[in-house]
Amino acid sequence: MSRAVAAVALAVDEPRIRASSLWRDGVRRLRRNRLAVAGGIVILLLCVVAIFADFLAPLPYTKTNFGRLNEAPSADYPLGTDQLGRDLLSRMIYGARVSMLVGLGAQVIVVLIGVPIGALSGYLGGRVDVFLTRFIDVMYAFPRLLFVILLMSMLGAGLTNIFIAIGLTGWVGIARQTRAQVLALKEKEFVDGARALGAGFTRLLVRHILPNALTPIVVAVTFGIPEAIFTEAALSFIGVGINPPTPSWGQMVGEGQQYIRSYWHLCVFPSIAIAMTMLSFTFFGDGVRDALDPKLK
Repeated sequence: MSRAVAAVALAVDEPRIRASSLWRDGVRRLRRNRLAVAGGIVILLLCVVAIFADFLAPLPYTKTNFGRLNEAPSADYPLGTDQLGRDLLSRMIYGARVSMLVGLGAQVIVVLIGVPIGALSGYLGGRVDVFLTRFIDVMYAFPRLLFVILLMSMLGAGLTNIFIAIGLTGWVGIARQTRAQVLALKEKEFVDGARALGAGFTRLLVRHILPNALTPIVVAVTFGIPEAIFTEAALSFIGVGINPPTPSWGQMVGEGQQYIRSYWHLCVFPSIAIAMTMLSFTFFGDGVRDALDPKLK
């Protein structure tokens, strides 16, 4: 008798043990991906550097030393100095803050624009869907980098204007993905059930559909951050990005590329920082995409 009771109790508890959510399974799969974990660690370190740049930088990024111009890496200056004798390590640390701010800030604007447009297009359908889809197609036809340069020429250089320019041009992809998810989810049984219980348009969209469409949105944001960082670096490289003397990795590469044969450290170290950041976000984004894929177990 006791064995039968124990078997019944075990059968009742077994679904609880095995029950897990998509996000919990995703975290478990993400932890098994070594490249994604390595990328996540580098991203975490970059965030720490960006937040505590004022304490980690050995010198202010504007402090000059005209007696030690273009000095190679040494004990006093681990990464050397630039054309004005400024410590390259300190400027790279502050440059990490600019890059992370641009990456995260631009994606906030992208999500605020792209997700509502995609959700409304997919849920309402009809003429609204046709109009919004054509609008998305028109925006998608513009070469993004050239469009960003045009906007920056109109708005002027500066961190806030970079947010706006990248945000206004980068929402197209996430809008398309959100529309596709909403189109598939709005015909599901749980949406019909919520509608039958009296849920209105806003409640259906915000409480039932969008939470189930978060997976591709999260993946798109993960890949959008390095794209925004690279765009900022390209803008600063050609001189329409961050205003000097605020340091930016792209700006540092642009200023030092003409001296690469004589003072190699001026652009090599910022270039390595950009490459490491891009690779880290790419590895982490690939890992998040694979981890949140419901087809994988």
